[in-house]
Amino acid sequence: MSTTNLKDVQVGDALPALNPPPVDRTMLALFAGASGDHNRIHIDIDFARMAGSPDVFAHGMLSMAWLGRLLTQWVDQRQLRSFGVRFTGITHLGHAISCTGKVVEKFSEGGEQLLKLEIQTANQWGDVKVVGDAVVAI
Repeated sequence: MSTTNLKDVQVGDALPALNPPPVDRTMLALFAGASGDHNRIHIDIDFARMAGSPDVFAHGMLSMAWLGRLLTQWVDQRQLRSFGVRFTGITHLGHAISCTGKVVEKFSEGGEQLLKLEIQTANQWGDVKVVGDAVVAI
């Protein structure tokens, strides 16, 4: 977790990026086991090809998990008030994903001081794969 004093954070400030290792088959197998999502499109090349994909590809929820880690390395998870994403592209084997975020609003609600964040994942070529937002308490 970051030691950033959130009271000093301003609109436009960036969260420290999270850069997990490039996606590989072992990562997908481990995530399938950890998440219980054994959809064959993510782990069986023959099945993926029959479905029209050249190879297996990452679970969307793996990218969402990385964004969750981006957030909880910046603030304690108890400060997280909302977190949602939309999947915009497929994360393929070999993609080196960068998870980023920025503060887009400071506001008060229900007696709490809050920050609204825009978050996303993108591959090494800048192709955005997941977009979302989160609200954290200061």
